[in-house]
Amino acid sequence: MNAVLSPTVARLRPLALLAALSLAGCWIPAKVQHPALRDDVPLAGLPTQAGAEWPASDWWRKYNDPQLDQVMALVMKQSPDLEQARSRVKTAEQSVRVAAAQAGLTIKGNGQLTRQRMSDHSLIPSSLLGFNWYNQADLSVQLEYDFDFWGKKRSSIEAALDQAHAAEAERSAAVLAIQNAVADAYFSLLADQNRLQLSEQAVAVQQRLLHIAELRVRQGVDLPDTVQQAQSQLASVQQMQATLEGSIELRKVVLAALVNVSPAELPPLPPHPLPELEGGLPDDARLDLIARRPDIAASRWQVEAALKQTDVARADYFPDFSINAMAGLSSTDQGAPHFAGSSGSKGDLGNLFTAGSRVFGITPAVHLPIFEGGRLKANYGASRAQLDAAIADYNVTVTNAARDVATQTVTAQQIAARREKQDAQVKANEALFTSAQARAAHGTRDARESLNAQAQVLQQRDQAITLQAQAISTDLALIKALGGGYRSDAARTVQSANAPTPTSNPAGAP
Repeated sequence: MNAVLSPTVARLRPLALLAALSLAGCWIPAKVQHPALRDDVPLAGLPTQAGAEWPASDWWRKYNDPQLDQVMALVMKQSPDLEQARSRVKTAEQSVRVAAAQAGLTIKGNGQLTRQRMSDHSLIPSSLLGFNWYNQADLSVQLEYDFDFWGKKRSSIEAALDQAHAAEAERSAAVLAIQNAVADAYFSLLADQNRLQLSEQAVAVQQRLLHIAELRVRQGVDLPDTVQQAQSQLASVQQMQATLEGSIELRKVVLAALVNVSPAELPPLPPHPLPELEGGLPDDARLDLIARRPDIAASRWQVEAALKQTDVARADYFPDFSINAMAGLSSTDQGAPHFAGSSGSKGDLGNLFTAGSRVFGITPAVHLPIFEGGRLKANYGASRAQLDAAIADYNVTVTNAARDVATQTVTAQQIAARREKQDAQVKANEALFTSAQARAAHGTRDARESLNAQAQVLQQRDQAITLQAQAISTDLALIKALGGGYRSDAARTVQSANAPTPTSNPAGAP
């Protein structure tokens, strides 16, 4: 219930205000202090690499793949996921404008013309007045200003700004997610293409072995089982070839869906070798990841917005002060409506524009929250609960970020160790293949030895490509875990000052 005190009871206003403040003072909660949020990520014990750089905003260019650059250009133009993220940012920006528009001075213009017949049986009969019809004309300008003594409107604007910052960080997270998915799908396609080339060579080798086996069986040198064995090996590599062909087509469908085109509209993507990897975990990841991860920055801004909302809810306990002013023209006349310059009887609406029709008014007012049925306490309790939830979400986000970075770093180390052993195995099989070729050239052994050695080399190279593809996928996951080029200087300012900077925008969004 709101009590509005008009100027007619101005003498009672100080007493009423004092009484309201005295009553409310028993219930006004203390101002919530800025929560102590963690300003680093628990990454102790993880190996770092000296000179390792953070991902850039165009991080995918480090792979030096023009085809990937072309695909990324397409996805940044027409991905529906990115458009959805942009729309959320625009909505948040409009919310800031709405909050700002509700503060400060409001000016309204009013114009009204009424023609009305009076009842013959009203309190004052028309027979006593001498007329049944009358005209009422009003023109006015109204000014209204709410004094923000307790910072309620200011806190609302700052909360909306923090929400806009959070939406921008969430947009950057969406951009990073779609870019990472596109790069992963592209390199998976490239790996399958390289493996398919090896599979085609393996099929050719097994076909030659089958031909030799058939010749030896016809000449009675070997048993017929050798042909069956050769056919089985040929069928196995042909099955792998068919599997890779199907996988390539499926990966093109996935990539096209991410780019929002049909598979036929994808640019030509001929096979070429997978890129070699460079990089590692930066030595300042523990401290810098707070500002480098868009999801952490978004959670941080959500905490700041929730904190401002507690200030808004607390300000509801205090009285609202406002002032209204009005200036205009008003005229009530009997008879048909006439206007200035028109012919008519004395007293027509031409009087509206005379000095005697001027009206002025000013109304200071105070709105006192005397009895709200628990609404204020419930609103404040809800705002505190939202703040607690935002803090918990922030802590969970930081923990998840540490887990992501640690998981991808350890996985990358394991794959690197496996690749080192695999490279040694490939080199050993290549040496065996070279020796077998030399013996076949000198006629000391037949072609079967060199062909089998070649089949082993192709198999080991296939495994090497598989491991390299896993290493690239892990590298992409680590780039995402490190923020993928996002940089929120505003979030770092919040950490150091324990207060947001509403006018600064998160920078470095891809």
